[in-house]
Amino acid sequence: MIARGSARRRTLRFVHIPPARPDDTPLTLIGELRKRVRLRHYSRRTETAYVMWTRRFVRFHHKRHPRTLGSDDVRAFLSDLAIRLHVSASTQNQALAGLLFLYRHVLDAPLPWLEGIERARSPARLPVVLTRSEVAKVLDEMTAAPKLMATLMYGGGLRLMEAVTLRVKDLNLTDRSITIRSGKGRKDRNTVLPERSIASLREHLAESERLWRADLRDAAFGVELPGAFGRKVPSAARAWEWYWVFPASRTYIDRATGEHRRHHLHETVVQKAVVAAAHAARIGRRVTCHSLRHSFATHLLESGYDIRTIQELLGHSDVSTTMIYTHVLNRGGRGVRSPADG
Repeated sequence: MIARGSARRRTLRFVHIPPARPDDTPLTLIGELRKRVRLRHYSRRTETAYVMWTRRFVRFHHKRHPRTLGSDDVRAFLSDLAIRLHVSASTQNQALAGLLFLYRHVLDAPLPWLEGIERARSPARLPVVLTRSEVAKVLDEMTAAPKLMATLMYGGGLRLMEAVTLRVKDLNLTDRSITIRSGKGRKDRNTVLPERSIASLREHLAESERLWRADLRDAAFGVELPGAFGRKVPSAARAWEWYWVFPASRTYIDRATGEHRRHHLHETVVQKAVVAAAHAARIGRRVTCHSLRHSFATHLLESGYDIRTIQELLGHSDVSTTMIYTHVLNRGGRGVRSPADG
């Protein structure tokens, strides 16, 4: 109850808590798979991929339980992916990784036969890299939030999901830096914030702040927080620093908690905008969001920055991954001048 004369009223938030599953209720195969993936703090995309490959594997063998299947059945499934569906080697290896996880961590099955399955070898391919003028043409064809996100991906070497999941606290406009939280491999890193984007970022953040203030009028509103942080600091869900830099236009209701939430801008919005801009600019090559990250690394090499610095900015665990961009620079036969041009 609220006492009379109180100048300030408290808003009560009723949170729906789903009933706990009884300990004696067994999980389904997919339910157990999701549980084991989450216990190891794998990303949601990894969980989605492992669940998808497990379902496809079971359907391929006419819904037989994986416990009844052996090495020949796994090889038959992987061969079908390559021969009939013509999937890439990386896709085939992802399917194998999902099945390895299923047998090792969910079924607790002996794995000597599964460990011996040879992984497909991915061919060495050079990334698509745009010239500086081509990047400028693509950005000129873009507008609004997608253009700003593409500028950050090129100017800071961000991956697509790293750009769309940025929060306000991750931007340091004074030091011109961006902090990437839980990037690929769940690693944090700092990268550069392009100076040319600061003015546009200030305008965009002002619009996002107005949207955040409108969201706060709903007492049940709160953005999604990582891990168990929301239970430790519940107020963070309504704090400006945890708000999305690129919020979605619509809100949704979280089924588990009943809270009203706003997601970040969906990644397909940016993907479609980059592809459309590349077509409009008549680039003539397959340009994706990741091409902007490749161009960032290659142009830094052209400017004389050392490979270790670029490795840290990109967040690569192994410098050999970053070395691919040195091959991009050695175009035309390792930089040899053609005799036809003599």
